[in-house]
Amino acid sequence: MFGIHDFPVFLAAGIVLSLTPGPDTFYILGRSLGQGAMAGIASALGIASGLVVHTFLAALGLSTFLAASPTTFTIIRLAGAAYLVYLGWRMLWQHPQGAVSSACISRTGMLAIYRQGVLTNMLNPKIALFFLAFLPQFISPASQEKSAAFLLLGLCFIATSTLWCFLLAVFAGSLRGFLAPGTGPAARINQAAGVLIVGLGIYLAIKR
Repeated sequence: MFGIHDFPVFLAAGIVLSLTPGPDTFYILGRSLGQGAMAGIASALGIASGLVVHTFLAALGLSTFLAASPTTFTIIRLAGAAYLVYLGWRMLWQHPQGAVSSACISRTGMLAIYRQGVLTNMLNPKIALFFLAFLPQFISPASQEKSAAFLLLGLCFIATSTLWCFLLAVFAGSLRGFLAPGTGPAARINQAAGVLIVGLGIYLAIKR
């Protein structure tokens, strides 16, 4: 359909790639450990939404522009890294009582975390280039519906990746749930989560 071939191979490769730790994995871990499972799930939903946008951009061919414009690529990459450092810094100094349990986070707070997940993902141009490099491997060059094929493969990849992110968020959040608000270990975990996200931002900024 739509010129897609070797679909089972694509699914298997997508699952393996989803299980491989990457920036999104560490971001969700940091959120879940610092603010609970629901915060991690909200982050995962935001990241999934960002991936949907990347899929549409790849289908429209805009990812090719990023690949051909090193300056634009670098600007977006550094902006995304700076944003992660900002988020991690806020978590590092956040009062632990406001972050231990996901029940303490209001609906507005969850929406803010979701939006941050979207922005974090959108400001990672390497994801756009990943879609541009990975998805065409499973689309026939003779296909007359390449955009539809891009969308279908991208959405399938997002579905498997998001499921894994949900499981990761629940697991990491359950570890957080064993700690009572305001305890020393809870405060240290919140700080460690902030350090994790700050470190992720710095790593993405210096990585070529």
